[in-house]
Amino acid sequence: MFFRRARPKTLSFAERVDLLKQAGFGTETLADGRVKITKHGIGAIIGDEGKNQPAIEKAGVLVGAEIAVLLNAGFQMFLELPNGTRLPATAEQLHNLHEFEDDVKEALGIANLYNTSLGTVSRKHLYDRVYQRDSGRQPKPWETKQNRIAPPHTKHSTTPSL
Repeated sequence: MFFRRARPKTLSFAERVDLLKQAGFGTETLADGRVKITKHGIGAIIGDEGKNQPAIEKAGVLVGAEIAVLLNAGFQMFLELPNGTRLPATAEQLHNLHEFEDDVKEALGIANLYNTSLGTVSRKHLYDRVYQRDSGRQPKPWETKQNRIAPPHTKHSTTPSL
C-alpha cells in the first residue's frame, strides 16, 4: 500500500548545456570552463556553481562578439559594453532579453523568482548619479582630493561638469 516516490535525477552541468542545445541555443565553451550561450542576438555566460547547479553570470544583448549588460539609469535603460560605452536600450531589446532569460531558466531548471517574472531586471543601477554606488564602500569627504567627489562621466549629458 505504500508508494515510493521516484527520486528526481540530478543533471550534471554538461547535461544541462546539452538541454540548452536541444532548446535551440548556440553554445560556446570558454577557456575557463564557463559556457557562452546565444540566441536571436541575445547572449549569456553561465557557469557551474558547484553541485551541478548552473548560474547565469552575465546576460545581455550581443553587440558584435561582446555582451552588453543592462544598466538602469532610472529614467532609461542602457546597454553597457565591457569598455564602458553606453547605448540606449530599445523596447524590443528589453523584451527579447526578458524572453531569453526565461527560456534559459526553463531549459536549465532554475526557479523563476517573482521579481524577475515581472519584467526585465538589471544588476547595475545608476539612479541619481551617486558616485560609485554599485562599487561598494563610498569614499568619505576627507578621503578624496580637494574634498570634492567628481560625478561619473556620462556621455552626452547636458549638466555641466564640476
